[in-house]
Amino acid sequence: MASSLPTGLTSGTYALDSSHSQAAFTVRHAGISKVRGTLAITAGTITVGDDLETTAVTAELDAASVSTGDENRDNHLRSADFWDAENKPTWTFTSTRITGDGDDYVVAGDLTINGVTKPVELETEFAGTATDPFGNSRAGFEATTEISRKEFGLTWNAALETGGVLVGDKIKISLDVSAIKQA
Repeated sequence: MASSLPTGLTSGTYALDSSHSQAAFTVRHAGISKVRGTLAITAGTITVGDDLETTAVTAELDAASVSTGDENRDNHLRSADFWDAENKPTWTFTSTRITGDGDDYVVAGDLTINGVTKPVELETEFAGTATDPFGNSRAGFEATTEISRKEFGLTWNAALETGGVLVGDKIKISLDVSAIKQA
């Protein structure tokens, strides 16, 4: 198990830049198409240690920020039928282990959606570092995972006349993250 940090990533605390970071999801609809949507990543920290064993990630997402391009669907997703954004407004992720090498990593951790916490593994790619025009040192990451919505208590559905259900169980989640190194 390799424990080296990505080339160019230096130790320190990086704050997720919510204006340049986003979570997206895809779920099968009616068994024949996919619905895509986004959620805002509102806060988070990447604490980079001297190696992967001393590096940690936290993130918060705003359940009410869901956008699928359809206001009625978005309001239904915010309702108690799905993730009850009024009473459970925040999704969280806290890493428990990071492994990998080069530019490809697995960030394992606990994901909480709708008040239910389950372990997940994010296949993560280090996208590099850069200094922006304002002098900020940035690090970029892309990550993906797939979850079962039923495991998070998201069980609302409707039967189809032709068999099957309206909303698929598997949800693909992808993250694009930009983080700024703190002084």
